Amino acid sequence: MKDATPGRACPISYRYPPRVFDREPEIVAETLYVVGGLYGNVEALAAIHALAEAEKGAVAIAFNGDFHWFDVAHGDFSAIERATAGHFRLRGNVETEIAGEESGAGCGCAYPADVGDADVSRSNEILARLRETAREFPRERGALAQLPMHLVAQVGEAKVGIVHGDAASLAGWGFAHDQLDNLAHARWIASAFRDAKVDLFASSHTCLPAQRRFDFGAGERLVANNGAAGMPNFAATRYGLLTRISLTPAAAGTSVLGTRLGALHVDEVAIRYDAARWQERFLASWPQGSPAHASYFARITQGPRFTADLAQARAA
Repeated sequence: MKDATPGRACPISYRYPPRVFDREPEIVAETLYVVGGLYGNVEALAAIHALAEAEKGAVAIAFNGDFHWFDVAHGDFSAIERATAGHFRLRGNVETEIAGEESGAGCGCAYPADVGDADVSRSNEILARLRETAREFPRERGALAQLPMHLVAQVGEAKVGIVHGDAASLAGWGFAHDQLDNLAHARWIASAFRDAKVDLFASSHTCLPAQRRFDFGAGERLVANNGAAGMPNFAATRYGLLTRISLTPAAAGTSVLGTRLGALHVDEVAIRYDAARWQERFLASWPQGSPAHASYFARITQGPRFTADLAQARAA
């Protein structure tokens, strides 16, 4: 039986069939940044804009959900809204839940069984506090409610499905690194690509990065999950990641891991934000003893127990 506990349940309204991606693109670009899991990190947002400005050509930026999370301070929430609203955005579970009142989904994370109950409970508490802040921004809150759950982009000749979770759910975990390596899951991935008619899915949500290449007999396909833009993704690091999809190579020294998909360069690019200033901002809102501090402070300061080798693309 499906667990209906708030924070573990995936509402029916979060779901969509993979065939929804078989449509004309909303974004046409030569270079696309897909930024998932910014989590209210104002310093990371500034670093992302600096990266885009350093590119030789124009850059389209798509924030694919959970750009809010730790930004419970009024000024931080406002800053994230102002700086992301001028770009392409889709809603993650965070934006979906703070845009309305209690839906029974808690934080909307739809956490799998291997995430402990204490972590789930703390995420629900964080969401409840963030919703209090969002209520002070009724116009912005209304705009968040209207954001799409997915986008389609065209980069060169390649078609990109941009999601928060996976090919079938806003909060799906089907593009988590361990699921991408699960042979029993391969049939679902193959069917998702077949129905969506995309070359690449760009996702986030699972909070750990992954690039996986697949060949189901109709040409190579790729899943690129940036993990988190606003937090470290690897042990002993202090930078976030974004997925850069482009017809040109990433600037030297910016790509942490990458691969090619036909003419495309697909890279997880380091977002080297001011970690000391971000830590100070985080602690001002989430001091020791708070739910966000208990769940995230160690990751913010030390990184997760995860390595680039586990995230790297491989043949399947």
